[in-house]
Amino acid sequence: MKKRYLILSLIILSFVSLFLGASEISISQILNNDIESLNVMLISRIPRLITILLAGVGMSICGLIMQSISQNKFVSPTTGATIDSAQLGIVFCTIFVPSAGIVEKSLIAFIFSLTGTFVFMTLLRKLKLKNVIFVPLIGIMLGNIIGAITNFLGYKYDIMQSVGSWMQGSFSMILKGNYELLYISVPLIIIAILYANKFTVAGMGEDFSTNLGLDYNKIVNIGLVIVALVTVSVIITAGSIPYIGLIVPNIVSLYKGDNLSENIFDTAVVGALFVLVCDIVSRIVIYPYEVSVGLTIGVIGSIVFLCMILRRNYNEC
Repeated sequence: MKKRYLILSLIILSFVSLFLGASEISISQILNNDIESLNVMLISRIPRLITILLAGVGMSICGLIMQSISQNKFVSPTTGATIDSAQLGIVFCTIFVPSAGIVEKSLIAFIFSLTGTFVFMTLLRKLKLKNVIFVPLIGIMLGNIIGAITNFLGYKYDIMQSVGSWMQGSFSMILKGNYELLYISVPLIIIAILYANKFTVAGMGEDFSTNLGLDYNKIVNIGLVIVALVTVSVIITAGSIPYIGLIVPNIVSLYKGDNLSENIFDTAVVGALFVLVCDIVSRIVIYPYEVSVGLTIGVIGSIVFLCMILRRNYNEC
């Protein structure tokens, strides 16, 4: 029943999103084949909606995978240095390979993102004290170090304006022709769904997984590759959008438990719904202008993150 409500809410809000914006469009104009309205819808509104939904689904599932693999509910692309590493890759490509196209830029950003995530996971394995709060703090510190390098390069080569645009995710510039890279996340999401049971087993630990005949390292590597690729596709398309992979899986686990294979559909729907709601809020708070959706998600996400920490500390008392 809850899934029906979630899907129904997603459909209604998607419809609202299509007709919300500085350029007013009515249903009657679409039905009467008004050329200007149809162009706005096809060139701007529909690509924006697709980007919102894919970004929400992709980043939420990435967070779910990372939390399962790391056995920590506070690990995500935001707190695992994945986003920061991808941003460093984009800056590196902009500076040293300025003629690179979107494919080359994506490949370099993917390599940086995957490397940063692997470094975090390696540090995680070597930690003797794997406190639920201490682990994401390590990831945040690693991300801040990488972010400092990014800012240094940005100032040194005078591209801070570009760096700043990647720091704040936004869907306002999404148009037909510049969002199609995000479609790469579709097969990756399907792979994540197919491997959901294996990710669940891997989340029980290396020894347990090996005893069940599962190639633990292979499954972990597949999960991290999915996380890195989806993160890069979102950042290059819409910029850095924080906290989705952190809070959405935790919200779902409150009423569904911690089984990844059972949670993955709900996580995808709630992730898309969460980003869609934040985007609508961003568009109406100073209508007809809009604020960055990264700012809106950052404010809401940080509040939810603090509530999660306080709630966990209260339960442990």
